[in-house]
Amino acid sequence: MGKKMTFSAGIINQVKGWTPPTFHQGKECYVSFSAFDPVSSKMKRKKIMLGRIKGKQAQKVYARGIINRLTEKLLDGWNPWIEQTAPMEYTMFADVCDNYRDYLYKLVKDDDMREDSLASYLSYMRVFSSWASKNNMKYIFQLNKRKVCEFLDYVFVERNNTLQTRNNYLAWLKSFSTWLLQRSYLTVSPTDGLSLVQRRSKKKNRDVIPDKDLQRIHDYLMTKNKHYLLACYLLHYMFIRPHEMTFIKIGDIRLSGPTLTLHGETTKNRNDAVLTIPKKVVHLMLDLDVFKHPSNHYLFSDKFMPGRERKSEKMFRDYWLSRVRKDLKLSSAYKFYSLKDTGITNMLKANLDVLTVRDQARHSSILITDTYTPKDIKEANKVLLNYEGVL
Repeated sequence: MGKKMTFSAGIINQVKGWTPPTFHQGKECYVSFSAFDPVSSKMKRKKIMLGRIKGKQAQKVYARGIINRLTEKLLDGWNPWIEQTAPMEYTMFADVCDNYRDYLYKLVKDDDMREDSLASYLSYMRVFSSWASKNNMKYIFQLNKRKVCEFLDYVFVERNNTLQTRNNYLAWLKSFSTWLLQRSYLTVSPTDGLSLVQRRSKKKNRDVIPDKDLQRIHDYLMTKNKHYLLACYLLHYMFIRPHEMTFIKIGDIRLSGPTLTLHGETTKNRNDAVLTIPKKVVHLMLDLDVFKHPSNHYLFSDKFMPGRERKSEKMFRDYWLSRVRKDLKLSSAYKFYSLKDTGITNMLKANLDVLTVRDQARHSSILITDTYTPKDIKEANKVLLNYEGVL
């Protein structure tokens, strides 16, 4: 015969959670209910007095409204005794999200977060907030481990996203959870015990754009937007990231090299870099009269033309999606950033030595063959200077 399973009264009460609110009308008029008190591990009674309401019928009507509101809150997980000890946990979920967005914008303003990271975080937040709203998440205390698991399954199964995307959402949720803990919105991290799912080891699949499509992109932009073509050149031939492009000023370009200087405060690895400008890129710059602008003007401002105002890197992706990829009916796998991967691949196919490509790419995704090779290049590389690809 199996061993009899016993439970303490505290555990039973915790599982029970609460009792429905009821109306009492006698010597005293009140609504009462009981809820589990985690401090005493007992059910504790709560009374809401209605003696101030005059008239028995008015008391009944008022009590009915209170009972409906209390029942809805209790069903959502509200607990009056927990609220007293951890009031921040009962902050509205939407208000918490607003505070988090303000925090992210301040990080970017203080240059403690990259704009592309901000765009990613806000995108994750939008999808999560939409899912939370549809799943009746009103208060931040409702964000628990079970909810996180349900959301990750939604991303991976229902939305049919990749495993990498699922992992990206979890990484963001871990960061968000840390922020919540630090501000006492939660006392336990909802992502504790959850880990990234390891993918099967395989060679990275790059979205390399075929030559025929590079030629189409080139021809299209030569007619539609040559200044945006220059941005494509900088990404494809010089591997300059979109974020870094937004900081380039006319004065950073030295025609006598020709070289372009990137400053450490704007680069991903926080190191200064001097890059060779291939002649094909120089010719397009001259054709666009970029050097007729003051040296303190940004290379890419309004409409991708030189100007005083620095713009967000988002403009490069937006134009690629709304104009280039749409008009040319390119595969969704071809992103603006694919031009960089394609440029590295095509240079290697053209038999440029790996070290030359590595230095121009500044430790991009190609294998570093010699960690002791000096990377403080100050002169234009003659091989790169005359290199000319399809784009």
